[in-house]
This record gives sequence, structure tokens and C-alpha cells, in this order.
Amino acid sequence: MSAHMDQLIAQFENFQAKVRQAEARFAGVADMQERIAQVETSVTSPDGNVTVVAGAGGAVTNLRLAPGAARLGSDRLAELIMTTMRQAVAGAVQQQAGIVDDAFGDAFGINTSEQVRQAQAEAFGTVGQEPASQQQAPQQAPRPGRRPSPGDDDDYFDQDSILRS
Repeated sequence: MSAHMDQLIAQFENFQAKVRQAEARFAGVADMQERIAQVETSVTSPDGNVTVVAGAGGAVTNLRLAPGAARLGSDRLAELIMTTMRQAVAGAVQQQAGIVDDAFGDAFGINTSEQVRQAQAEAFGTVGQEPASQQQAPQQAPRPGRRPSPGDDDDYFDQDSILRS
């Protein structure tokens, strides 16, 4: 074979390796989606009168009131429900961001969890404080994130690309 043909074969094999790397990186998407579907954060108000459970996307999936909650009065109870709901939703969204970070944070150099924490701190006026939902982390064991192998890189079209002439 000629040197030119050897070079083309090498470039094609390099391209195939990059495709395999991309496929491997995104093979975990179904697992990530399954983990997100199982997100659940439960927060109970400090006085124990209100418990809110939030799931994937911050959807409220359950609200429980203690027997004595009605004695708080409608305004106080409404305030307590809203505060507890915000904390549960914030916790579920933080958990979901952590799952996304586990799956793709290293690959794309993003920290979704930190971005969510900052946005929540600004929205709730709690800069420098963690929402109470962080203190009630879900019982699900965290899964280790994928670490890139030494041959991984994000530049799929480097100087040896078959797309360059």
C-alpha cells in the first residue's frame, strides 16, 4: 500500500475510535433518565406540621399535614406549606442537577449543581446558605461519575481528521 492509503486508513480508524468514544459517553443517557425519574426529596417543616415530597423536575408528589396543622390558622399554615414546598422542590432540582453532573459534567466541563445552587440562593435570598433541603438528602446512594480515560478528548476533529484536506 502507498503511504497515502496508509494515512487514509489511519485517519478512518481514528475517526471510528472517536465515534466509539462518543457512543460510550452517551450510552449512559438511559441510566441518567432512569435515575432522574426516581428523584425524590422529602422536607418536613421545623415544627413537624407540614411534609412535602418533590420528585423529578421539582414536581410536588405528596403533601402531608400533621393533625394539629389546622390549629395554626390559614395564613400561617399557607406560609408554612409554601416554605416547605420551596425547600422540597429545591432539593429535588439539586438532586437532579447532581445526576446530570455525574453523567456529563466531566465531559462538558460544566457544574450544573453549582449553577442551580447559585440560582436558588439568588431566588430565595439565601446567598452563602444552603437550602434546608440539602440537609435532608435522599436515601439513594450516590453513583460515581464517569471519569474520562487518558485517550478521551472533546476535539473530535483534530489535525488528523479525515475532514481536512
